[in-house]
Amino acid sequence: MKETKKQIEEKEITSQSGFIMLFVTILGFIASIAIFIVGVSLSEHSGAAAACGIILGCILFIVCCIFCGGFHVINPNEAMVMTLFGSYYGTIKKPGFYFTNPFAGAVAPSNPQKESNAKSNLQETQTAVTIDLNIKKKVSLKTMTLDNGRQKVNDVLGNPIIIGAIVIWKVTDPTKAVFNVENYQTYLSIQCDSTIRKITRLYPYDLLDEDESEEADEKTLRGSSQEIAESMRDELQLRVADAGIEVEEVRITHLSYAEEIAAAMLQKQQAAAVIAARKKIVEGAVGMVDMAIKQLNDDEIVLLDDERKAAMVSNLLVVLCGNKEAQPIVNSGSIY
Repeated sequence: MKETKKQIEEKEITSQSGFIMLFVTILGFIASIAIFIVGVSLSEHSGAAAACGIILGCILFIVCCIFCGGFHVINPNEAMVMTLFGSYYGTIKKPGFYFTNPFAGAVAPSNPQKESNAKSNLQETQTAVTIDLNIKKKVSLKTMTLDNGRQKVNDVLGNPIIIGAIVIWKVTDPTKAVFNVENYQTYLSIQCDSTIRKITRLYPYDLLDEDESEEADEKTLRGSSQEIAESMRDELQLRVADAGIEVEEVRITHLSYAEEIAAAMLQKQQAAAVIAARKKIVEGAVGMVDMAIKQLNDDEIVLLDDERKAAMVSNLLVVLCGNKEAQPIVNSGSIY
């Protein structure tokens, strides 16, 4: 295990000697052609010298062709991880024009998008992976966004909910991203799904009415989305640290009840809203009735016994708490 860790320890290649080697290679091509021409011209005078010149020119030309495989251009926010005969050779992270060992080859995971588009046909999948491995040999260090879509998860109360989140991430260690996992983008996507499911199951979607007063500080998916998103980011960062990935932010983009309970939960919310409204109406009506009775007694406008007060309170509450306007009835006779 220690040897494996030493092999994947990042070794950055910083020597930008591409232009010098390019000049040397061009001179080598010119020299090989010149030697070949001289050898051909000497074929009439000395066969041995001509053969040596032709062979030397061909060898030098082949060596220069091999050197052409050692030139690499690295753009900003790109990296190239290289191996030499099965061993880790080094990583180029800074932009520039480089020359490396021509037998060292770049290694990078295949593009998961091409693989996913070709899942329906095994032969097409193998072809897409082969083509991509031959073309894309660089690891992007740019900040990227992962959107795994929406998934159905049960909260801590067992209610099925639909949640969606996006992950803002980037590769910080291309060596780990290439050697520690098969495909770092697919690995991140799977770990993102697992993290969302794990964190979502720890919290309720919303507090029940009876819990609002006792557990007002409890976190919920609807009321504490920012804090829960930060928990998802911390959990996901722990899972993908070995892949050389840095998770910058996790954002919850969609949160709702599943279709099978959405209607029932909507009725519950409507009932809670009606109850809350009625509670306010009753509190206001009781205050108005109390104020009316006190003002009548203080101003001595009319003296009412307990029975008449009870009737007045009942009538006022009916008028103030009713859904429709009350129809007044004028009593032309005595109330006694």
